[in-house]
Amino acid sequence: MRQFVITALVLLQASVLLHKSTCVVFLTTRESLSPQPSAFTPELSPGLQQGEKELPKQHSNNMRLVISLAAAFSLVGIILVCALLYWAFHRRRNLKSSGCGCSGITFSRFLNRHSRSKTFEKRSTKQGVVSLIDYNMIEKGTSGFKESNILGQGGFGCVYLATLENNVQAAVKKLDCASEEATKEFKCEVEILSKIQHPNIISLLGYSTNDTARFIVYELMPNVSLESHLHGSSRGSGITITWPMRMKIALDIARGLEYLHEHCHPAIIHRDLKSSNILLDCNFNAKISDFGLAVVNGPKNKNLKLSGTVGYVAPEYLLDGQLTEKSDVYAFGVVLLELLLGKKPVEKLGPGNALSH
Repeated sequence: MRQFVITALVLLQASVLLHKSTCVVFLTTRESLSPQPSAFTPELSPGLQQGEKELPKQHSNNMRLVISLAAAFSLVGIILVCALLYWAFHRRRNLKSSGCGCSGITFSRFLNRHSRSKTFEKRSTKQGVVSLIDYNMIEKGTSGFKESNILGQGGFGCVYLATLENNVQAAVKKLDCASEEATKEFKCEVEILSKIQHPNIISLLGYSTNDTARFIVYELMPNVSLESHLHGSSRGSGITITWPMRMKIALDIARGLEYLHEHCHPAIIHRDLKSSNILLDCNFNAKISDFGLAVVNGPKNKNLKLSGTVGYVAPEYLLDGQLTEKSDVYAFGVVLLELLLGKKPVEKLGPGNALSH
């Protein structure tokens, strides 16, 4: 791009110099052709003026000037158009490749501030980079994984409140190494979250490992999950989710899904969207979390094991295992009904019995 611009400027300058030199020649020719008394100047025939005699030569000089300028500016214009097309092509390709980090990674502001610490070390995943956090710092930050620091519990482990360097608070998910499924979820979540960044997607701060467990470190969401406010422990705690807040939460979830489906190349399917995986920050901004079951959209999706949560799984996925972005949209519709009705998608009536709303 820079070479194209320099070439265009050189040609433009050359055309200006050509214009000046042509004008000088033209003026000199006129002056030299003006009538001067000389013994060698023949007398003009009656009725023929000096200007009329030199008119064809002046016309020829003007034509040369016009042709030279037209050729120079046409060449400059062609080079500039080619340069703009070259720049637009590469800009579009870079945006497409960086939309979901296929060739790199964008870090959260946390990593930009704290990645210089010795306890943070950048490691490469398949298509990105993520910080490896020293295990001792995580153990110390969670007070030895005390029960009082537990924020929540999932299928493969617990989520703990941790205080890291500079009193930065974070959430640490602990996954048991003994489970092969837990190891797969750990790798999947780290690889996907290390390549994406969006205001409505949970931010990955780093990860850690030891001989018995794997740890994923996220930004802390003080108002926990949407599920806890609608159905769980936070219900009746004095914090009321008003209708404007519910509308905002719904829009936040929609924006996060749009980013995963439309702006990541290839698209990412979450596969486990539900109210307990929608986390709320201090201002009740909603963020999608738990990407352990997420997959990149492609032909390999046909052979995936059926996964998800009862009540949120799309019927076509249950019947024939057909997984598309629409499966996430179905789950989003169920979450919208939860926001509207305040009821769980499936209510347990007793042992072995359930009621679907």
